[in-house]
Amino acid sequence: MSPVPFSGEPGADRAQPSWSNGSWLPSRRHDRSGRRFTAGPATGAAALVTLAVLAVAVLTSGNSPGAGAGSLPWPPEGQTSVVVEGLGAHGDLGTRGERTPVPIASVTKVMTAWVILRDRPLRAGEDGPLVTVDRTAANESVSGVESSVPVREGTRLSERRLLELLLIPSGNNIARLLARWNAGSQEAFVMKMNRAARDLGMRHTTYTGASGIEPTTTSTSADQLRLARRVMRDEVFRTVVAMPGTTVPGVPGTIRNTNTLLGTAGVIGLKTGSSTPAGGALMWAATASDSGGRDRLILGVVLHQRSGTDPRQGLRAALARSHALIEGIRRWLSTTSPGTR
Repeated sequence: MSPVPFSGEPGADRAQPSWSNGSWLPSRRHDRSGRRFTAGPATGAAALVTLAVLAVAVLTSGNSPGAGAGSLPWPPEGQTSVVVEGLGAHGDLGTRGERTPVPIASVTKVMTAWVILRDRPLRAGEDGPLVTVDRTAANESVSGVESSVPVREGTRLSERRLLELLLIPSGNNIARLLARWNAGSQEAFVMKMNRAARDLGMRHTTYTGASGIEPTTTSTSADQLRLARRVMRDEVFRTVVAMPGTTVPGVPGTIRNTNTLLGTAGVIGLKTGSSTPAGGALMWAATASDSGGRDRLILGVVLHQRSGTDPRQGLRAALARSHALIEGIRRWLSTTSPGTR
């Protein structure tokens, strides 16, 4: 399977997702000859009846419909939102489960990365400015009470390397270091995070820290899916979250990606999260071919799996249930016509 082309890359004009023109919005419908449907007076009553029936069906299910979505192996708890880019309304597989904001743990770091890349963009292959590790980040790296990355005070690391240490091993100390570097304090950076969320239409999201360790950072799967769709347009972000591991200068060995689904079922990213209040969480990205052999990008968010239990149990549940759902979507997509939009 060939990689999914993105806007601005070779082959992007052939890919169904056109990231710059809002292709996730439902497209206009046409008949088989290519003409746009226009309802005349004679069809008005029938159209009203049809709309009423569809409305009842949607309200009964409580979810945005995508054809065949009901038969997918949705997680039995928490909340899940999925979209297949490039299929218009047909690719909006909707949301299942809870609709209220819940703790999202380290999935928070996706917004942290987005604000950093928005304020200080990187080009492909660029390392970006150097950031000096401060005493706080160094001390936090040996705290033993949270996910952290071993760094030494005074070490200078590039923005690109810090993004890797933020997203791959999920370093909380790195999240707060980046926040201080960007905004002077974590508190000021959190204000930027919440403004960015509002700009993206994430109306049910509240950030209270850069790392996600705070249970007061809450969101919904639908809101986080909005963020996934935006941040996956960034080539540097896409490259980082697809990496199986990274290294810390001066520290032997490779730090593995916490997203163990990478390289299976077409998964190309994104970010794990786990805590006792949040349970297990996973924002994921995968590729699959439709029935015409055209590659599609699938994005999903699974939250609040096995909450209240050991974080490791929650994360295992989020990973396993996401894997099953991705495989189900890939099977469904293989029967979907490439002309469906």
